[in-house]
Amino acid sequence: MIERLEARCRELAIEPPTPDRVERIVRTALRAHEDRFHADVYERLSPTMRDRLDALLRTEKAGGDDDAQDDAAGSAPAVLLTLRGSPSRPSLASMQNELAKLNLIRGIDLPSKLFDRASPRDLERCRRRVLVEAPHELRRHPDAARITWLAAFIYLRARSLTDDMVDLLIETIHQIGARAERKVERELLDDLKRVTGKQNLLFELADATLAKPDGVVRDVVFPVVGEQTLRDLVKEWKATGPTYRVTLRTVIRNSYQGHYRRMVPTLLAALEFRSNNDRHRPVMQALDLVKRFADTKVHTFPAEEDVPLDGVVRGLWRDAVMEKDAAGRDRINRVTYEIAALEALRERLRCKEIWVVGANRYRNPDDDLPADFDENRADYYQALNLPLDADRFIADLQAEMREALSIFDAGLKKNPYVRIGPKGGGWITLTPLDAQPDPPNPIRPT
Repeated sequence: MIERLEARCRELAIEPPTPDRVERIVRTALRAHEDRFHADVYERLSPTMRDRLDALLRTEKAGGDDDAQDDAAGSAPAVLLTLRGSPSRPSLASMQNELAKLNLIRGIDLPSKLFDRASPRDLERCRRRVLVEAPHELRRHPDAARITWLAAFIYLRARSLTDDMVDLLIETIHQIGARAERKVERELLDDLKRVTGKQNLLFELADATLAKPDGVVRDVVFPVVGEQTLRDLVKEWKATGPTYRVTLRTVIRNSYQGHYRRMVPTLLAALEFRSNNDRHRPVMQALDLVKRFADTKVHTFPAEEDVPLDGVVRGLWRDAVMEKDAAGRDRINRVTYEIAALEALRERLRCKEIWVVGANRYRNPDDDLPADFDENRADYYQALNLPLDADRFIADLQAEMREALSIFDAGLKKNPYVRIGPKGGGWITLTPLDAQPDPPNPIRPT
């Protein structure tokens, strides 16, 4: 603002005011801007919405009187304080708490275009004001300022809560598979003994078998390849082959059906997913299908339902999702299909191929682009020093990553401050740097 004032004085060819007066002019201009902003927002809100916002400053059990149960002196916290907290670790209780906050905010029903003309800086300033002041202090401010601050806080909090809900969904889907993998690996690998030289064993086994094709296994094979070695080979095959995949699918399905399925449909119902790319339309259709049958108890989808498989069901679930009914027809298991659809959703959400209405970090990716991006696409790419061709961009990125990894690999053995430890399969440990000398300023005596 000071720079703009000085530039305006140069345009008018007049001497700028003194520094103290410049500061007062700027503060006055900012205060006038805030007053106009507060008045504009306040006038666009109905009396009902204003009452709903003011209700956030009262306790849940307080009536219409603001001073009846002041949160500073009373025992129950104000409703606003419950909206300030961050989500805990992914769990059913955490999901329910975040969903309750989001439903509370949605119940205020702010106009969708209330802050379309507001700058992000103004909204952030209002949000910080609500965060740092106690509810009973907020009640002492003028109506227009107080209501505008609360409305801006609710608007931004709804977006951050939506992001938190998406994070919970992504983390929950990840935990379903990650915990199952750890469990299956512990069960199968505890008694697994890796057998070395399997190719030589195969040649020895074939030579001994061909030499005495009519002999007894115990007399012909076991002297060449011991019985315990063959048992170890079978264990290794079971732990790395089809048995592992079947066991992993079973554990994931049981875990999802027994616990996680109570929260996932609720999360899906609370979030509105969209995609700008027709390529991901099968995943969107799968989500609609999962939502429609979430509260039913059908084991398989009806035969007349169009259930998309390509682009939704990955290799691990491709064989498990299909099963035969009593008439011998192929039917799609509903619970197994839900798991496959959720895994596909997680991958699309992480790269914003699917976005969420009302979110901030998971918002529509088109909102991140300039309004004239399509017309000036080449200019923007040139400014970012990026190629227009996607294949070239991927190739350059891969080459950059390979170069960085090569430099890291070459210097790792010579770097005395870095080592790879045995913990967690090879954690990279950095040696703490030596303490820096104390600053030259005087140290207060103790």
